[in-house]
Amino acid sequence: MTALFWAAVRFQAAHVWRSVNDLMVLVTLPLFTVAFLAVLVESDRRDLAPYAIVGSGAMSLWSMAVNISGGTIEGDRRNGVLEAAVATPAPLVVVLLGRITAVTVISQIGLVESALVAWVGFGITIEVHHPLVFLLTVVCNTVAVVGTATALAGVFVLGRWALTLKSSLTYPFYVLGGAVVPVAFLPEWLQPLTRVVFLSWSAELLRDCLSPAAVRNVPARLAVLLVLGAVAFAVGVWVIERIMRRLRALGTVGYA
Repeated sequence: MTALFWAAVRFQAAHVWRSVNDLMVLVTLPLFTVAFLAVLVESDRRDLAPYAIVGSGAMSLWSMAVNISGGTIEGDRRNGVLEAAVATPAPLVVVLLGRITAVTVISQIGLVESALVAWVGFGITIEVHHPLVFLLTVVCNTVAVVGTATALAGVFVLGRWALTLKSSLTYPFYVLGGAVVPVAFLPEWLQPLTRVVFLSWSAELLRDCLSPAAVRNVPARLAVLLVLGAVAFAVGVWVIERIMRRLRALGTVGYA
Protein backbone atom coordinates (compact mmCIF):
# COMPACT_ATOMS: atom_id res chain seq x y z
CA MET A 1 0.00 0.00 0.00
CA THR A 2 2.84 2.38 0.80
CA ALA A 3 4.44 1.91 -2.61
CA LEU A 4 1.07 2.45 -4.28
CA PHE A 5 0.49 5.64 -2.29
CA TRP A 6 3.86 7.16 -3.27
CA ALA A 7 3.39 6.10 -6.89
CA ALA A 8 0.11 8.01 -6.91
CA VAL A 9 1.83 11.03 -5.33
CA ARG A 10 4.54 11.06 -8.01
CA PHE A 11 2.01 10.64 -10.81
CA GLN A 12 -0.20 13.50 -9.66
CA ALA A 13 2.75 15.80 -8.93
CA ALA A 14 4.09 15.27 -12.45
CA HIS A 15 0.61 15.83 -13.89
CA VAL A 16 0.06 19.10 -12.00
CA TRP A 17 3.40 20.59 -13.02
CA ARG A 18 2.60 19.85 -16.67
CA SER A 19 -0.93 21.27 -16.57
CA VAL A 20 -1.42 25.00 -17.08
CA ASN A 21 -5.01 24.80 -15.89
CA ASP A 22 -4.03 23.14 -12.60
CA LEU A 23 -1.39 25.79 -11.90
CA MET A 24 -3.65 28.71 -12.84
CA VAL A 25 -4.57 29.22 -9.19
CA LEU A 26 -0.93 29.83 -8.26
CA VAL A 27 -0.48 32.07 -11.30
CA THR A 28 -3.40 34.35 -10.36
CA LEU A 29 -2.75 34.29 -6.62
CA PRO A 30 -0.34 37.29 -6.65
CA LEU A 31 -3.13 39.44 -8.10
CA PHE A 32 -5.37 38.72 -5.10
CA THR A 33 -2.50 39.38 -2.72
CA VAL A 34 -1.71 42.69 -4.41
CA ALA A 35 -5.37 43.74 -4.25
CA PHE A 36 -5.70 42.91 -0.54
CA LEU A 37 -2.39 44.51 0.41
CA ALA A 38 -3.04 47.64 -1.66
CA VAL A 39 -6.24 48.29 0.30
CA LEU A 40 -4.43 47.87 3.61
CA VAL A 41 -1.45 50.01 2.61
CA GLU A 42 -3.64 52.82 1.29
CA SER A 43 -5.61 52.66 4.54
CA ASP A 44 -2.35 52.93 6.50
CA ARG A 45 -2.92 49.52 8.09
CA ARG A 46 0.27 47.64 7.28
CA ASP A 47 -0.14 45.91 10.63
CA LEU A 48 -2.96 43.89 9.06
CA ALA A 49 -0.71 42.49 6.31
CA PRO A 50 -0.75 38.98 7.87
CA TYR A 51 -4.51 38.87 7.29
CA ALA A 52 -4.03 39.49 3.56
CA ILE A 53 -1.15 37.03 3.23
CA VAL A 54 -2.83 34.19 5.12
CA GLY A 55 -6.13 34.92 3.38
CA SER A 56 -4.59 34.70 -0.09
CA GLY A 57 -2.80 31.46 0.81
CA ALA A 58 -6.02 29.97 2.18
CA MET A 59 -7.86 30.90 -1.00
CA SER A 60 -5.31 29.11 -3.19
CA LEU A 61 -5.37 26.07 -0.91
CA TRP A 62 -9.14 25.76 -1.00
CA SER A 63 -9.38 26.47 -4.72
CA MET A 64 -6.92 23.71 -5.60
CA ALA A 65 -8.61 21.33 -3.17
CA VAL A 66 -11.98 21.89 -4.83
CA ASN A 67 -10.99 22.11 -8.48
CA ILE A 68 -8.18 19.55 -8.68
CA SER A 69 -8.28 17.20 -5.70
CA GLY A 70 -12.04 17.08 -5.32
CA GLY A 71 -12.53 16.55 -9.04
CA THR A 72 -10.01 13.72 -9.40
CA ILE A 73 -12.50 10.90 -9.89
CA GLU A 74 -14.87 13.04 -11.91
CA GLY A 75 -11.98 14.06 -14.17
CA ASP A 76 -10.84 10.46 -14.63
CA ARG A 77 -14.34 9.47 -15.66
CA ARG A 78 -14.58 12.37 -18.10
CA ASN A 79 -11.25 11.40 -19.66
CA GLY A 80 -12.21 7.74 -19.96
CA VAL A 81 -9.59 6.31 -17.59
CA LEU A 82 -11.78 5.56 -14.57
CA GLU A 83 -12.84 2.19 -15.97
CA ALA A 84 -9.22 1.03 -16.17
CA ALA A 85 -8.50 2.32 -12.67
CA VAL A 86 -11.48 0.46 -11.24
CA ALA A 87 -10.52 -2.75 -13.08
CA THR A 88 -7.06 -2.89 -11.46
CA PRO A 89 -6.53 -4.64 -8.09
CA ALA A 90 -5.12 -1.42 -6.60
CA PRO A 91 -7.53 0.09 -4.02
CA LEU A 92 -9.00 3.24 -5.52
CA VAL A 93 -9.04 5.02 -2.16
CA VAL A 94 -5.27 4.61 -1.70
CA VAL A 95 -4.59 5.95 -5.19
CA LEU A 96 -6.95 8.84 -4.59
CA LEU A 97 -5.31 9.61 -1.25
CA GLY A 98 -1.88 9.82 -2.85
CA ARG A 99 -3.06 12.07 -5.66
CA ILE A 100 -4.92 14.43 -3.34
CA THR A 101 -1.93 14.61 -0.99
CA ALA A 102 0.33 15.66 -3.87
CA VAL A 103 -1.99 18.50 -4.90
CA THR A 104 -2.40 19.63 -1.30
CA VAL A 105 1.34 19.82 -0.69
CA ILE A 106 1.88 21.77 -3.91
CA SER A 107 -0.89 24.20 -2.99
CA GLN A 108 1.04 25.18 0.16
CA ILE A 109 3.25 27.21 -2.19
CA GLY A 110 0.47 29.79 -2.19
CA LEU A 111 1.33 30.95 1.33
CA VAL A 112 5.00 31.42 0.44
CA GLU A 113 3.99 33.14 -2.78
CA SER A 114 1.82 35.63 -0.90
CA ALA A 115 4.64 36.44 1.53
CA LEU A 116 7.02 37.06 -1.38
CA VAL A 117 4.54 39.39 -3.07
CA ALA A 118 4.22 41.37 0.17
CA TRP A 119 8.00 41.64 0.49
CA VAL A 120 8.83 42.44 -3.16
CA GLY A 121 5.82 44.60 -3.97
CA PHE A 122 5.22 46.45 -0.70
CA GLY A 123 8.36 46.01 1.36
CA ILE A 124 6.39 44.18 4.04
CA THR A 125 8.31 41.43 5.82
CA ILE A 126 6.38 38.80 7.74
CA GLU A 127 7.97 37.24 10.83
CA VAL A 128 6.80 33.89 12.17
CA HIS A 129 6.92 34.40 15.94
CA HIS A 130 5.82 30.85 16.78
CA PRO A 131 7.53 28.57 14.23
CA LEU A 132 6.67 25.28 15.94
CA VAL A 133 2.97 26.10 16.17
CA PHE A 134 3.11 27.38 12.59
CA LEU A 135 4.61 24.10 11.36
CA LEU A 136 2.10 21.99 13.30
CA THR A 137 -0.74 24.09 11.90
CA VAL A 138 0.48 23.58 8.34
CA VAL A 139 0.69 19.81 8.89
CA CYS A 140 -2.75 19.57 10.52
CA ASN A 141 -4.20 21.84 7.86
CA THR A 142 -2.82 19.53 5.18
CA VAL A 143 -4.56 16.58 6.84
CA ALA A 144 -7.82 18.53 6.95
CA VAL A 145 -7.53 19.52 3.29
CA VAL A 146 -6.84 15.93 2.21
CA GLY A 147 -9.83 14.67 4.19
CA THR A 148 -12.16 17.36 2.84
CA ALA A 149 -10.99 16.88 -0.74
CA THR A 150 -11.65 13.13 -0.42
CA ALA A 151 -15.22 13.86 0.64
CA LEU A 152 -15.62 16.29 -2.27
CA ALA A 153 -14.29 13.67 -4.69
CA GLY A 154 -17.05 11.33 -3.62
CA VAL A 155 -19.72 14.00 -4.01
CA PHE A 156 -18.48 15.22 -7.39
CA VAL A 157 -18.66 11.76 -8.94
CA LEU A 158 -22.39 11.53 -8.23
CA GLY A 159 -23.46 13.43 -11.31
CA ARG A 160 -22.62 15.77 -14.15
CA TRP A 161 -23.59 18.78 -12.03
CA ALA A 162 -20.09 18.58 -10.48
CA LEU A 163 -18.85 21.63 -12.42
CA THR A 164 -21.69 23.77 -11.08
CA LEU A 165 -21.05 22.54 -7.55
CA LYS A 166 -17.34 23.33 -7.84
CA SER A 167 -18.10 26.91 -8.79
CA SER A 168 -20.47 27.36 -5.86
CA LEU A 169 -17.97 26.04 -3.32
CA THR A 170 -15.25 28.65 -3.86
CA TYR A 171 -16.15 32.20 -2.83
CA PRO A 172 -18.74 31.32 -0.14
CA PHE A 173 -16.08 29.22 1.60
CA TYR A 174 -13.54 32.01 1.28
CA VAL A 175 -15.88 33.98 3.53
CA LEU A 176 -16.82 31.13 5.87
CA GLY A 177 -13.18 30.11 6.18
CA GLY A 178 -12.05 33.57 7.19
CA ALA A 179 -9.89 33.98 4.10
CA VAL A 180 -11.44 37.27 3.01
CA VAL A 181 -12.15 38.75 6.47
CA PRO A 182 -11.58 37.29 9.96
CA VAL A 183 -14.48 35.25 11.30
CA ALA A 184 -14.89 37.71 14.19
CA PHE A 185 -16.01 40.39 11.70
CA LEU A 186 -18.78 38.27 10.20
CA PRO A 187 -22.41 38.61 11.36
CA GLU A 188 -23.05 36.83 14.65
CA TRP A 189 -25.66 34.52 13.13
CA LEU A 190 -23.10 33.32 10.57
CA GLN A 191 -20.16 32.74 12.91
CA PRO A 192 -21.34 29.35 14.31
CA LEU A 193 -21.44 27.98 10.76
CA THR A 194 -17.76 28.85 10.25
CA ARG A 195 -16.78 26.48 13.07
CA VAL A 196 -17.43 23.45 10.85
CA VAL A 197 -15.18 24.85 8.09
CA PHE A 198 -11.60 23.78 8.72
CA LEU A 199 -10.21 26.88 7.01
CA SER A 200 -11.56 29.11 9.77
CA TRP A 201 -9.46 27.24 12.35
CA SER A 202 -6.27 27.04 10.30
CA ALA A 203 -6.46 30.67 9.12
CA GLU A 204 -6.84 31.94 12.69
CA LEU A 205 -3.97 29.78 13.91
CA LEU A 206 -1.66 30.90 11.11
CA ARG A 207 -2.44 34.55 11.79
CA ASP A 208 -1.81 34.04 15.50
CA CYS A 209 1.59 32.55 14.66
CA LEU A 210 2.53 35.79 12.93
CA SER A 211 1.70 37.82 16.05
CA PRO A 212 4.11 38.28 19.00
CA ALA A 213 1.35 37.45 21.48
CA ALA A 214 1.17 33.90 22.82
CA VAL A 215 -1.04 31.52 20.84
CA ARG A 216 -3.85 30.26 23.03
CA ASN A 217 -5.44 26.79 23.16
CA VAL A 218 -3.06 25.34 20.58
CA PRO A 219 -3.68 21.61 21.31
CA ALA A 220 -7.45 22.00 21.24
CA ARG A 221 -7.46 24.02 18.04
CA LEU A 222 -5.12 21.62 16.28
CA ALA A 223 -7.28 18.72 17.47
CA VAL A 224 -10.35 20.33 15.90
CA LEU A 225 -8.50 20.60 12.58
CA LEU A 226 -7.56 16.91 12.71
CA VAL A 227 -11.07 15.82 13.72
CA LEU A 228 -12.70 17.82 10.91
CA GLY A 229 -10.26 16.28 8.43
CA ALA A 230 -10.76 12.75 9.78
CA VAL A 231 -14.56 13.01 9.70
CA ALA A 232 -14.52 14.36 6.15
CA PHE A 233 -12.12 11.60 5.05
CA ALA A 234 -14.29 8.88 6.61
CA VAL A 235 -17.36 10.29 4.86
CA GLY A 236 -15.46 10.49 1.58
CA VAL A 237 -14.23 6.90 1.78
CA TRP A 238 -17.72 5.64 2.62
CA VAL A 239 -19.31 7.58 -0.25
CA ILE A 240 -16.67 6.55 -2.80
CA GLU A 241 -16.82 2.85 -1.92
CA ARG A 242 -20.60 2.88 -1.97
CA ILE A 243 -20.70 4.66 -5.33
CA MET A 244 -18.08 2.37 -6.86
CA ARG A 245 -20.00 -0.74 -5.80
CA ARG A 246 -23.14 0.66 -7.36
CA LEU A 247 -21.40 1.71 -10.59
CA ARG A 248 -19.77 -1.73 -10.95
CA ALA A 249 -23.11 -3.46 -10.41
CA LEU A 250 -24.87 -1.28 -12.97
CA GLY A 251 -21.96 -1.18 -15.41
CA THR A 252 -22.07 2.62 -15.50
CA VAL A 253 -18.57 3.49 -14.30
CA GLY A 254 -17.90 5.72 -17.30
CA TYR A 255 -20.96 7.94 -16.95
CA ALA A 256 -23.37 9.27 -14.32
